[in-house]
Amino acid sequence: MTTTPHTTGVPATQLGDDDLRRELDRLHATRHDTVVGGSEDALENHTRRMLELEAEYLTRFPAESAPDPARTRAGARRLAAGR
Repeated sequence: MTTTPHTTGVPATQLGDDDLRRELDRLHATRHDTVVGGSEDALENHTRRMLELEAEYLTRFPAESAPDPARTRAGARRLAAGR
C-alpha cells in the first residue's frame, strides 16, 4: 500500500453524534466492496477513515461499545454452566 495520506470528509472529532453514526454505518456497509474491488489507495483511505471514525465512536460512547457478556469467552462459559 502507498503511504500518501489522503484527507476526505470532516474530521471525526468535528462530526455531530448522528453524523458520526451515519458515516460509520456507511463505511461498514461499503467495507467488503472496498476490500474485494477497490484499489490499494481506496483500501488505504477506507481503512484510515474507518479507524478514525471507530476511535471517535469508542471515545464518545464507551457504554454502547462494551461487549455483550455472552459474546466474551468468560460470559459464554458462565451461560453454559447455567450461572
